[in-house]
Amino acid sequence: MNPQQDPARTSHDKTLLTVRDLKVHFPVKRDAGPWAVWRHKALLRAVDGVSFEVRRGETVGLVGESGCGKSTLARAIVGLAPVTSGSIRWLGMETVYGASRPAPEMARLRQRVQMIFQDPLASLDPRMTIERIVAEPLVTHRSDMSRDEVRTRVRTMLERVGLNAHHLARYPHEFSGGQCQRIGIARALIAEPQLVICDEPVSALDVSIQAQIVNLLRDLQRELSLSMLFVAHDLAVVKAISARVLVMYLGRVMEFGERRDIYDAPQHPYTRALLSAVPIPDPSLERARARVLLHGDLPSPLEPPSGCVFRTRCPEAIEACAAVVPTLEVRGNPMSCVACIRAGAG
Repeated sequence: MNPQQDPARTSHDKTLLTVRDLKVHFPVKRDAGPWAVWRHKALLRAVDGVSFEVRRGETVGLVGESGCGKSTLARAIVGLAPVTSGSIRWLGMETVYGASRPAPEMARLRQRVQMIFQDPLASLDPRMTIERIVAEPLVTHRSDMSRDEVRTRVRTMLERVGLNAHHLARYPHEFSGGQCQRIGIARALIAEPQLVICDEPVSALDVSIQAQIVNLLRDLQRELSLSMLFVAHDLAVVKAISARVLVMYLGRVMEFGERRDIYDAPQHPYTRALLSAVPIPDPSLERARARVLLHGDLPSPLEPPSGCVFRTRCPEAIEACAAVVPTLEVRGNPMSCVACIRAGAG
């Protein structure tokens, strides 16, 4: 990929987080048997060479099928999954999480990057009150604050996410799923991070509650000038909140670009297939539109296909797709990058 075409290269004054050629591989033992001791461990390529950046104040959507590596990528960025190779730069500094950095510096970095998890109830400690849950990041990172200052900050943040002071002494099991997610959002934002990783924060919620949470996150993002990496498999949700969209398949990036370009003029066959699966509210338009159907299941990351990993399900695959690993490059549309040797050919 040429430097001027690399989606991970922008000026440091605009770029908050840069991920470059990131790989997260896990050794996996094969099935047990009498000869298992002689067998080599297989390598599960959960994330296999991903590059992108998140700019100040923007939301980047990360989409793809279940098992494509979205959540593993998100967890690697916040230090919850081991990085095999590649780099994570925070404000131009190499390696956000690493043993070589002093402990105080690592603590400051962790304060600036927070995470909202998929299961709102499971992410909250059932033994702690809501006040203690939301206050925990301040207790960890802001030891200079008094107890009264912490309580005031907690009340203010709860009100910002649609709750109130009457909830302080209650426990997570006393709240609905949507309320628990609001508590998780308050906990993530109370330490005033610059980047929030949202790992499918609405997938476990009802549709009406999903809209409320997405609107809340969008309002908070504007109000607090947050940067967000929003992970989801629902393209309609991602469209509502993201400025740019990154499409993943089997641990690799298929397409990355501005939201309008991804949704209105997708270049990769996989992106077109994902968009084809999104229902249209108008019944007549829904019946009339052409579908892009993918055959077969997602290949195993233990044994990914040669060449383009999507070729075994791609309706446009040619013989060369099995021999060439496509790189993420500008093809046709100057505002987006695509990893497909046929993109822009026609």
